[in-house]
Amino acid sequence: MTYATTLGQLKATAYSTKTIKQELRDNLIDRLKKRQKVFEGIIAYDNTVIPDIERALLSRHNILLLGLRGQAKTRLARLMTHLLDEYIPIVRGSEINDDPLRPLSRYAKDLIAEAGDDTPIDWLHRSERYSEKLATPDVSVADLIGDADPIKAANLRLPYSDERVIHFGLVPRSNRSIFVINELPDLQARIQVALFNILQEGDIQIRGFKLRLPLDIQFVFTANPEDYTNRGSIVTPLKDRIESQILTHYPPTIALSRHITQQEARIDAGRAQHIGIPDLARDMVEQIAFEARNSEYVDCKSGVSARLTISAFENLVSAAERRMILNDEELGTVRVGDFWGIVPARRAK
Repeated sequence: MTYATTLGQLKATAYSTKTIKQELRDNLIDRLKKRQKVFEGIIAYDNTVIPDIERALLSRHNILLLGLRGQAKTRLARLMTHLLDEYIPIVRGSEINDDPLRPLSRYAKDLIAEAGDDTPIDWLHRSERYSEKLATPDVSVADLIGDADPIKAANLRLPYSDERVIHFGLVPRSNRSIFVINELPDLQARIQVALFNILQEGDIQIRGFKLRLPLDIQFVFTANPEDYTNRGSIVTPLKDRIESQILTHYPPTIALSRHITQQEARIDAGRAQHIGIPDLARDMVEQIAFEARNSEYVDCKSGVSARLTISAFENLVSAAERRMILNDEELGTVRVGDFWGIVPARRAK
């Protein structure tokens, strides 16, 4: 397929600007009509979490995924990129993925004013329209929003009052993209307030600059319920602007949990051919997690990650493999004694 390389060529095509939320909505509707699976590889959420996410996207909502560790929250967010258009046009050289038909930055506006229909454009693939940030106490406004760059000011010989000296942070650079903040309550309250301003007003402030940038972003936040009391909280104004809060959960049955483990465990085909794994052994690995989640000796507020069973299953197979190597055996089967090998994986979780 041939893509336009200048603004004039783009105007001559049928391309029309969409917001990212409209883009996600339209592509989701298309998949639902075709009865295509939207979140490939996600198990146990077909009747709970996934319908909630689909309803949120149809409503053009920003989303908070709330759940314990190891419940595929980040993976769900990453899979949303499959609902984006394959390519979108941007002004070449733009730091914030400026739409050629609706430029936001001073750079893009000046370039279009100077070059007109000859303004060069590039095409951004959907895989590049995803940004992710783990919220930690040391995250600053400069990291997320931006700051004045003295080196840029010196090179361009511009005063600090000029908008062109600004170095944009992660959020403006995620314009027209999906932006994920993991563990949102760990973010300092003043940083959360800065995000609230973007969600509500569409403007940002950087060291005295008041910029009107109606950024086009699909926000996805993740949080653990325990974080609300132990490590921090989500400020009320920000929480009020996150339209959909979706609760995730662990697989409700052994069969579903086992399906997840078999999908995620790193067991190559060669090992699988030489090592027999009885169904009972597979079920016993899953039962460990179920017992732990119901145990009074385990902090249920922290959760027992699905990574426990995945790591334990990998160690179980490796324990059988080690025994076979030491005994010069070509074929073998997992035994009860091999379950000692899963202790390190269980202890870590």
